[in-house]
Amino acid sequence: MASYGIKNIITTSHVLGDVYPNTPEIIERALKEVRAALQERNITDITIDAAAEYMLDEQFSAILEKDKLLTLKDNYVLVEMSYFNAPINLYELLFEIQLKGYKPVLAHPERYNFYHHDMKQYYKLKTAGCLFQLNLLSLTEHYGKQVQKTAEKLLKEHMYDFAGTDVHHQNHLNVLRTVSTKKNKNFLENIMQKNIKSFG
Repeated sequence: MASYGIKNIITTSHVLGDVYPNTPEIIERALKEVRAALQERNITDITIDAAAEYMLDEQFSAILEKDKLLTLKDNYVLVEMSYFNAPINLYELLFEIQLKGYKPVLAHPERYNFYHHDMKQYYKLKTAGCLFQLNLLSLTEHYGKQVQKTAEKLLKEHMYDFAGTDVHHQNHLNVLRTVSTKKNKNFLENIMQKNIKSFG
């Protein structure tokens, strides 16, 4: 990632019921291990922090109630939904998040197929105070042409607030290299400036 010019990294481990039962303590413990490993290897030009990506499910309200969310920075909290359908109480959850003083940032909105043919839903989410984070890999055909098309449409409509790599493994890293086209540069210039301004 450093070779791509990415040197300020915020990891966003999933928090999803029994599948990924991560807690701030588990994630922060792992962060310490990674930072120690970087120091041992004398890698000093990279900064790494940790947040979490919270699934908006029935267990999320209980986590929110405890008020112990790992944020991207300040009060920005990264959330996601199922790819099959939005939670019935989506807008209640978004309201609860903001009531607690957080700003919800929806991860990869372009990947929710159930919104692809109803752009009004995206505007409704924005009106409800939801920020959007683009998955950079969505600008390729990695997740399919429809996801790519939706990502480009949302970019043209200036609906994204931030961008993330969503890199999980080496193959994702290889695909990420193909995002750096002239066309995408024009698309992404403003959003990358927002990233720098908000997260350094």
